[in-house]
Amino acid sequence: MSASEPTTDLDARYSSAIHPRPGAENATPTPWPEAQRHLAEAEIFWVSTVRPDGRLHVTPVLAAWYDGVLYFSTGPEEQKARNLARDAHCALTTGRNSLTEGLDLIVEGKAVQVTDAAKVEEVIAAYEGKYGAHITSPEGTFHGMSDAFRTGRAVVFAVEPDTAYGFGREDGLFTHTRWTF
Repeated sequence: MSASEPTTDLDARYSSAIHPRPGAENATPTPWPEAQRHLAEAEIFWVSTVRPDGRLHVTPVLAAWYDGVLYFSTGPEEQKARNLARDAHCALTTGRNSLTEGLDLIVEGKAVQVTDAAKVEEVIAAYEGKYGAHITSPEGTFHGMSDAFRTGRAVVFAVEPDTAYGFGREDGLFTHTRWTF
């Protein structure tokens, strides 16, 4: 779990007031608590991993920001799981896909497989709290994740940020914030 607050830097090369509204302030870095709020609220993330031949593999996933860590699950034979078994480095990306407003976020880190059953249950609760009961099976488990976890049909990964980036747009201001942990 991420216990430390990150160092926050604004990259002035990519942060500016382009056609600001009258009275708009100069660009300032996005505060980490605001980024965390966006991570907690985002519905879809794109996980990027590296294939054995060096090509990227990018695929959408559901993820839960819980206790300073991003969690996602997959089948052990899926491409992303195979890639992470060989190279744990990955990035999870989410955002608004709007040119004029919003905050796009990238979290870089190493994906660590969660093997503790109690932690998996906490993650399932975080998913249900975020996505609602519709995400669970009739048995009350995350698409059968508890059973799938116990039988090896699903793996859960935790990505604690090493570095995160935020690309913000609001009121004619463009910001590029880097958080280093």
